[in-house]
Amino acid sequence: MLSKRIIPCLDVRDGKLTKGIKFQGNQDIGDPVETARRYYEEGADEIVFYDITASAEGRGIFLDVVERVAAEIFIPFSVGGGIASVSDMRAALLAGAEKVSVNSAAVKNPALLSEGANAFGAQAIVLGMDVRKTAVTAEIPSGYEVVIHGGRRPTGLDARAWAIRAEELGAGEICLNSIDADGTCDGYELTLTRMISDAVRIPVIASGGAGEPRHLVDAVTKGGASAALVASIVHYGRYTISDLKQALSDAGVPARTCW
Repeated sequence: MLSKRIIPCLDVRDGKLTKGIKFQGNQDIGDPVETARRYYEEGADEIVFYDITASAEGRGIFLDVVERVAAEIFIPFSVGGGIASVSDMRAALLAGAEKVSVNSAAVKNPALLSEGANAFGAQAIVLGMDVRKTAVTAEIPSGYEVVIHGGRRPTGLDARAWAIRAEELGAGEICLNSIDADGTCDGYELTLTRMISDAVRIPVIASGGAGEPRHLVDAVTKGGASAALVASIVHYGRYTISDLKQALSDAGVPARTCW
């Protein structure tokens, strides 16, 4: 079994680290660059940054934050929010990001995934999926719908079908966020995670709901994820990255050693 990654997620709004529950009620909780540096020093495998209002506000991503982060940490990090073209991707990568995450823009223009993969390689292109449980219908047979613009706009897209298509188009990884579990600390949405992990061959990052170390173990064992995204569980000092890696190790799950 390949080592499983632990990836802190930093949501950024107006240049500040913020956190909410189920995409609502966000509160500013710190500086994203300082927080990224701390997680790097604690042994995070990667870090993800999202400009959570860029797409809804129709603007580009926070390149100044990307550049500041690149000067402070020396592990891979990805950025998302407001990336709507190959030129946007190039700007983010040149600013220091290892990967770019596209979500709303990919739904509106699926060819963006192919264009990005052709320009920079599939390993640099992450599909971000914000998903909400819904009624099973002919259009959404999985019972899980893709939602865009920071959880504000339902798309009518079936999550499983969209994940499969995105892989075919060139996405090299999927960051799968359950809106229903986001910020609840009640555990990842394992049914959704397993469904998507089984449907594609590319790595799937479980996101939304981590509150205890055992939740990460469940995500990578029961859910089949390649990595677990964490936010509240580390942002509020409940656990350190080292604590979470030890929990994986104790459960027999291979994880990279913290330095």
